[in-house]
Amino acid sequence: MNPASKLSDNLLNASFKVKASDIHFYPFQNHTDIYFRIQGKRVYFKSIRMEQYQLLLTYYKFTSGMDIGDTRKPQNGTIEPKEDSGLYSLRISTLPLNNLESMAIRILPQSTTLTLDQLFLFPNQLNRIRQWILNRAGIILFTGPTGSGKTTALYALLESMLQEKSFQTITLEDPIEKNIDNILQVQINEKAGISYQTGLKAALRHDPDIIMVGEIRDRHTAKFAFEASLTGHLVLSTLHAKNAAGTIHRLIDMGIKRSDLKQSLIAVAALELLPLKDDITARRAAILELLDDDQLERVIDGKDFQSEVFHSFEYLRKKAFAYGFISEEIFNTQQNFKQ
Repeated sequence: MNPASKLSDNLLNASFKVKASDIHFYPFQNHTDIYFRIQGKRVYFKSIRMEQYQLLLTYYKFTSGMDIGDTRKPQNGTIEPKEDSGLYSLRISTLPLNNLESMAIRILPQSTTLTLDQLFLFPNQLNRIRQWILNRAGIILFTGPTGSGKTTALYALLESMLQEKSFQTITLEDPIEKNIDNILQVQINEKAGISYQTGLKAALRHDPDIIMVGEIRDRHTAKFAFEASLTGHLVLSTLHAKNAAGTIHRLIDMGIKRSDLKQSLIAVAALELLPLKDDITARRAAILELLDDDQLERVIDGKDFQSEVFHSFEYLRKKAFAYGFISEEIFNTQQNFKQ
């Protein structure tokens, strides 16, 4: 085994052991600090010599298909899981600094033991989402910051739906975070001319019942996603937004008309992950701000919505603490952080 591969294996095994979701490299002139993101928190792991970091950087750029010689622009690549393990794939990204390059690794588990019920803290919220996906046309959005569980929730829902009924399902993803049987998964590749827009156009020709757009990133993708939902398809997608109401504001900023929102948008689920109290697997479960029906229309119209019907993250955190699902430390931390 070459030195770079051995360094990589040791690092990845350490990150898997603590169930890290990301690895961050912070290079300095003589050394590089490594951090893990564990349960949403950034935790210092260790420092390595600059020569070791350069080995790792070159190794990961090569194995993920990046241009090793280009250090002047950001690059992205994916490393598929090894056949003997098949547990994780890696999404690698680099960022040019002043005479240096930083690197981040997103760890994408390929198998999970969590059921759909375990992903969500409150069963009544999952039941509402189950009702949403009975629609045969329209768009459902899962929103939240990076690492809030949006894509994990989407995958779990798709797998659950396909167990109950056969649907022609096509996903457009960058990258494909988990391989799923019975789904046509399209890897977005801008260099090869496969953008979200071109991929979505091609997907519509394959007579899909359900289309999953990995992420609505810009006004062009937003426009195509809403157009697809207007032509008799159920579209599921994610969007970065602070909360449920903020999702509507972002879509309007992207140029989606209020009339199209009313006609196409079935519902919005904004996610926030909470570490569960005394859970030996260090599991996190999602609480959700849910917008649908009359409350959704009121937000689209720019009106106040009824707090007794709509449950905010603040309300849900208090409920989770009162029910004993989360510790007082987590409750206080989350409340202070969100204020």
